[in-house]
Amino acid sequence: MSDYSVKTTDKDHAHGHGDSGHGDSGHGGHEMHLKLYWGIGAALIALTGFTVALSYIDFGTKERNIVIAMLVAAFKVCLVGAIFMHLKGEKPLIWKFLYFSAIFVAGLFFLTLLAASDPIFGTNFNQH
Repeated sequence: MSDYSVKTTDKDHAHGHGDSGHGDSGHGGHEMHLKLYWGIGAALIALTGFTVALSYIDFGTKERNIVIAMLVAAFKVCLVGAIFMHLKGEKPLIWKFLYFSAIFVAGLFFLTLLAASDPIFGTNFNQH
């Protein structure tokens, strides 16, 4: 048997099917999770409203407005990933892949920024 496998017995697994193994109904944890999910859902709706409100504010340049909107969106992504996708309790290997992905995406955004600031001679993206 490898170090990564876990052997479960019927006794260990019984609490997930109506018997909490603690003498109570076992639904207290579910109510706590539901409250958390509803709270995060409300926060996401509020942050979406905040993003819409920010779209009416001029922060000086178009680029600044986009960066601020992306920061709010990134925060919302972190909430969804941590709570709804249950990443907050994952193993370190999953986090390493997540960090690598974030660095890779940031690099792609940086390359896009470089391409926009120094276009290829003879191209003009403002004409349609």
